[in-house]
Amino acid sequence: MIGITLPDGSVKQVELGTTPMDVAQSISEGLARNVISASFNHETVETSTPLTEDGSLVLYTWRDDEGKKAFWHSSSHIMAQALEEMYPGIKLTIGPAIENGFYYDLDLNGNSISEKDLPAVENRMLEIARGKHEFKMRTSSKEDALNFYKGQGNEYKVELIENLEDGTITFCDHDSFTDLCRGGHIPNTGIVKAVKLMSIAGAYWRGDENNTQLTRIYGVSFPKQKDLKEHLALLEEAKKRDHRKLGKELELFTFSQKVGQGLPLWLPKGAALRERLENFLKKAQKKAGYEMVVSPHIGQKELYVTSGHYEKYGEDSFQPIKTPNENEEFLLKPMNCPHHCEIYKSKPWSYKDLPIRFAEFGTVYRYEQSGELHGLTRVRGFTQDDAHIFCTPDQLDAEFKQVIDLVLYVFGSLGFEDFTTQVSLRDPDKPEKYIGDPEVWDKAEEAIINAVQDKGLDYVMETGEAAFYGPKLDFMVRDALGRSWQLGTIQVDYTLPERFELKYKGSDNELHQPVMIHRAPFGSMERFVAILLEHTGGNFPLWLMPEQVSILSLSEKYEKYAQKVLNLLENDEIRALVDNRNETIGKKIREAEMDKIPYMLILGEQEEKDGTVSVRKHSEGDLGTMSVEEFSELIHSEIEKNSVEFNV
Repeated sequence: MIGITLPDGSVKQVELGTTPMDVAQSISEGLARNVISASFNHETVETSTPLTEDGSLVLYTWRDDEGKKAFWHSSSHIMAQALEEMYPGIKLTIGPAIENGFYYDLDLNGNSISEKDLPAVENRMLEIARGKHEFKMRTSSKEDALNFYKGQGNEYKVELIENLEDGTITFCDHDSFTDLCRGGHIPNTGIVKAVKLMSIAGAYWRGDENNTQLTRIYGVSFPKQKDLKEHLALLEEAKKRDHRKLGKELELFTFSQKVGQGLPLWLPKGAALRERLENFLKKAQKKAGYEMVVSPHIGQKELYVTSGHYEKYGEDSFQPIKTPNENEEFLLKPMNCPHHCEIYKSKPWSYKDLPIRFAEFGTVYRYEQSGELHGLTRVRGFTQDDAHIFCTPDQLDAEFKQVIDLVLYVFGSLGFEDFTTQVSLRDPDKPEKYIGDPEVWDKAEEAIINAVQDKGLDYVMETGEAAFYGPKLDFMVRDALGRSWQLGTIQVDYTLPERFELKYKGSDNELHQPVMIHRAPFGSMERFVAILLEHTGGNFPLWLMPEQVSILSLSEKYEKYAQKVLNLLENDEIRALVDNRNETIGKKIREAEMDKIPYMLILGEQEEKDGTVSVRKHSEGDLGTMSVEEFSELIHSEIEKNSVEFNV
């Protein structure tokens, strides 16, 4: 017998060789019907894998991310089988699950396939799925695996196998199809009931533009047709909310080929939006004891060599800028933290001075591949709402928790209510990815976990997701369409203070090394605005809107009254504009609706006579007639109602 520990902490005694599916059936038939994947001792296994030792078992259904991952990975196998049957001679490479579906990269090897061919592939996939073929894993020697793919003339799989160790190579078989695979599948193909192949794109083998260009086919699949219909409806809504589309319509930002790819230009309304976001955070930061600093857009290469950024990210930076002086090189700033370390180092500190909190809206530059650029979410120049806290080890817990409070305040003020937190840890099997002493890493990871538990946050732990200099807490936010985004981040760092030889004088009159906290509640202004645009559909919180009110006069006779109303509103710190164009009131209303202006005030003869305004709300319609003072109270009460107090 072996002991199987379930997520609730209970232990089931089962016979040696029992499978995860057997365990599910022993719990309930209903659970067994829904289980599609499993992990044992934190390793993905098949539901049919015999369990041979004591350990912890997690069973996944479609509702779990791991369940979806297995479902979509299995679907990529089904697609590969269909493609191999329909296009003889193609060469399969890799086919992983991704966040919303799956893809497979293939060398067409003389075949051609276009978007119009995808429905036929979908139909063949569903035919295969209806066969309810089991996914079965088997091991293979390296020699046999190489011979198999050499016989097919598939140099891509051969290259993959050559980088694997003998004894670790596995294949997955279903129906007449076999593929090199690590595992993680649903029990059988019949669970896949709905398929949609979304698009075809180009992709370089292993992401290297010097390698062969392959054809990538993206798809998505579901256990019910209803789920697919809902997914496609969400995609249509996402197109309407695309920040690139809304940014253009609302005149927030633009791009110019002459300026350069990935370098956004903020238009007046967008610049005003950014300024309001910055002022909002600056106010909270000031309350929390931060001091604003400013650092240059470039720094000597040696600065980033000292920090370790050049070694880890030099290839992703812009090439060094040479000066007339021999051996003098500068980099466009890829990170703000080395600069802040030097600001800290500019004077001696005592333990009585700490914590020191430096904040900056600092613009940084990183060279992203042109194919990876995407609107504001992936750019080459972006502004981080960066801050670095230098504190004693005893202050770390309180400071970290205060940063959590600041991030929650930002989310609450901007309507991001559905989120989880991710404790991002180092990968113990890849120490070369990180800098610093392992004992220091242990302390930093423990500090984050303790703070998250004390704050009662819903969190998961992800191995291998830490920054190279320290572990971090990432905030994963779900938007109005259910998509997950990584927004704010907080990192604990013992390593940079050591590299920059940062010190403070302790109560024992000896020099000690501070602990450093990196934090950015927005992450970057560009990406945050993009996500906020798509989350709200451009209907920002009223306090943030570039224009809160549009004053629409029925004719030029009422322009003086419109100007009077405008002055009254501006005196009450309400952002308004007058639309006195020689257009029909219907057209003015339609365009104000399209511009997503929250309120419209319609002025005519009766309003001028009574000193009132007729109020119309975006997407809701007429609210009736009221005085300008009553309307001002309405605006301020709505802002007050949705405001969140930041308590230090």
